[in-house]
Amino acid sequence: MPRVCAVCGKGTVAGNHVSHSNRKTRRTWSPNLQRARVMINGSPKTVNVCTRCLRSGKVQRVV
Repeated sequence: MPRVCAVCGKGTVAGNHVSHSNRKTRRTWSPNLQRARVMINGSPKTVNVCTRCLRSGKVQRVV
């Protein structure tokens, strides 16, 4: 299962970790995904949603 938000499509991004001595190694940043039950097309589904979509109200959480 990929680390991708089901609403906005935000996923893992890659870049360089730069040390104090300016040595560079590859690293990744993962989005803050939460498993949440949300309403999709009128039915509740459990999907991975990033916290920004939850906070901004792009999805309606189902209890």
